[in-house]
Amino acid sequence: MSSDTARSLLIVEDDLALQKQIKWSVDKFDSVTAQDRDSAMVQLRRHSPAVVTMDLGLPPDADGVAEGFRLLEQILTVEPDTKVIVLTGQNDQANALRAVALGAYDFFAKPFEPDLLNLTIERAFRMFELQKENRRLQSMYQPDALTGLITRDPEMLRVCRTIEKVANTTATVMLLGESGTGKEVLARGLHQASSRKNEKFVAINCAAIPENLLESELFGYEKGAFTGAAKTTLGKIELANGGTLMLDEIGDLPFSLQAKLLRFIQERTIERVGGRQEIPVDVRIVCATHQDLKALSKESRFREDLYYRLAEIVINIPPLRARRGDAALLAFAFVRRFAREQNRGSLNLSEESVRLIEHHNWPGNIRELENCIKRAVIMSDSNHILPEDIGLDSPSLEMAEKSLDLRAVRDAAEKNAIIAALGRVNGNIVKAAELLGVSRPTLYDLMHRLGLK
Repeated sequence: MSSDTARSLLIVEDDLALQKQIKWSVDKFDSVTAQDRDSAMVQLRRHSPAVVTMDLGLPPDADGVAEGFRLLEQILTVEPDTKVIVLTGQNDQANALRAVALGAYDFFAKPFEPDLLNLTIERAFRMFELQKENRRLQSMYQPDALTGLITRDPEMLRVCRTIEKVANTTATVMLLGESGTGKEVLARGLHQASSRKNEKFVAINCAAIPENLLESELFGYEKGAFTGAAKTTLGKIELANGGTLMLDEIGDLPFSLQAKLLRFIQERTIERVGGRQEIPVDVRIVCATHQDLKALSKESRFREDLYYRLAEIVINIPPLRARRGDAALLAFAFVRRFAREQNRGSLNLSEESVRLIEHHNWPGNIRELENCIKRAVIMSDSNHILPEDIGLDSPSLEMAEKSLDLRAVRDAAEKNAIIAALGRVNGNIVKAAELLGVSRPTLYDLMHRLGLK
């Protein structure tokens, strides 16, 4: 919504005399009017009002309420945060209450007291502004347990809040994301945000250990269980008792071990290799993978019942290339860290290096970026890190600059929206203007400027 939205009021009333009276009564607000459902939706798209006052009796059914309720539903579907104040007759409390149940902010009986209506509208604007500010603050908020994670990307911040929400539950969490996106960092953050934070966090990479050794690594073994088993040894699961166990690259867990892991998750007991005693273990399980486990299940390479046990809460971690602004943000943080570690003093990224980092695809994600910056800090001959120090293939910096040209970005967006609108209404300029929320002359001007005939 635009900055003007906060004081924009839409008055929907088919009685033109009453419409004029309401507008005169609330003249301190920036009011626009409509007399039926269609014109109300045009004004809603054009002005995005924060508050709407509306009569339930609208043409073509001015004596009924069906058209009014349809409009209420449409408004709250298009702009869910809009505060709708329903104006009703003196003896129509049932429909007023029904409107509030459907999402209306408040109702007012006609004839209305102007001072009270003004007060109600003022409160509606205030509620709208408070909710908008609350959403803004929430988007900036980052859970304490994940303060070490550097991001400004809205999607990553949502991931952080999800982890905080599930941290103190017993649910098994599955982290899905490409290699190098920070799955273990998030798993450790989940552990730190939970009531188990004073116990151990134990991680095991299922892809890094040979299949014949993985069972004993996970479950431990008794003395004499096999050649070389000189003493009883606890496995990773047992070592994590009371804490959190991270099973990294769970998609590479051998099929032969999946049944044994499933039994542990169901029973919360293990048997060491070569043992017969059932040992109870209390552990929170977090697993991670870059693979599509559902696809592996269809190929009979991953047990479907194990998947559903592990995927009680699934969190998708976006790759670095999809995180807005994070590549440069992380690069600056890595420069500071590695310059301190290498005793390089004050070291900065050149402007060309920042643009290069922003427009690289980063197939290896944060791990690749970290390695590049570490190498650049070591190899740089001056106090500025240059593109050749980073060692990436340089894209066209001219193209990179164009992507930040606000006029070019805005023109492209407007052109795409106009083309889509004209296509939807089969080239009808009047209907396209209404759909886009602009006047017909404005649409003609835009089409002329953007080269659309």
